[in-house]
Amino acid sequence: MGANPDARPQRLLEQIDWVCRRRHYSKRTSEAYRYWARRFILFHHKRHPGDLARPEVEDFLNMLAARHLSASSQRQAINALDFLYREVMETPHEWLQQLDRPRQAKRLPNVLSIDQVGRVLRQMNGTEQLMAQLIYGSGLRISECMSLRVKDLLWSFNTIHVHGGKGDKDRTTVLPRPLIPALKEQVSKVAVLHQQRLKRGHGFAPMPDAMAVKFGAAAGLLPWQYLFPSQVERYDASVKRWVRWHAAPTGLQRAFREAVRRVDGLPHATVHTLRHAFATHLLMSGTDIRTIQELMGHSNVDTTMIYTHVGAIHGNVKSPFELLQAEEARGR
Repeated sequence: MGANPDARPQRLLEQIDWVCRRRHYSKRTSEAYRYWARRFILFHHKRHPGDLARPEVEDFLNMLAARHLSASSQRQAINALDFLYREVMETPHEWLQQLDRPRQAKRLPNVLSIDQVGRVLRQMNGTEQLMAQLIYGSGLRISECMSLRVKDLLWSFNTIHVHGGKGDKDRTTVLPRPLIPALKEQVSKVAVLHQQRLKRGHGFAPMPDAMAVKFGAAAGLLPWQYLFPSQVERYDASVKRWVRWHAAPTGLQRAFREAVRRVDGLPHATVHTLRHAFATHLLMSGTDIRTIQELMGHSNVDTTMIYTHVGAIHGNVKSPFELLQAEEARGR
């Protein structure tokens, strides 16, 4: 008989990933926790964490502080070690849970004006331009944009269903009306490519959680295909077929950097700056802070409040992409 794939692994770092998956933590969280556990072990010359105690943990954390790591990195390291002892090794240390987490400095994000966003977007073209427009118009994180599937565009409600956002939370956000024709054209392109792949016996998308086993046939349906699919397919041994993931973010990031470079007088800006602009420009148009919190997917309204430094709070919701369209129409 073969090994049970659900059995607890022997190696400590693999156990971290195993426990994270059982608790439905994100892949990035698992990777971060394994990274800090590995660094902790290597710092103490590959000694097992079970042989280490409070002095060794504090020595490691002091080393991180001495190297001037950011507060967020230090907090993540403490959380990773707490998770290692409490959840993986099942030997929780109360003192570790009570350690003071470094306070993260509150930085104001760089925000582009509506005019600046328009000038940058006009320097882009093709699929990358549509992605950037959607991130600005809907307040998506770049990973959320890449992970959109055809079924997530709710045309009748002018909304987008974001699945498994940060913290593995679902939410809905606004679908910019001016982008609907371009998005429908993108869906048509995906549909044509999908039909071509089905004829070759391919055309499957990876399914979340255990749905690949329970509803395997759904992976070959158009609604489950990624809105921005990758150009390559990968073989998924767990379901024994070729699947097509979403596009990597590197192409969009590269195109956005080049567009920013061609526009004079801009502050430092990345694709994520478009998400900041979404929130800021909604505030400027009078959208209330609680609505913006929901659209952004923030757990705490304090996170959203950082955008109030540029605008008052009043009025009704409108996608900032519609403001951009109106401004460009007046300039013609």
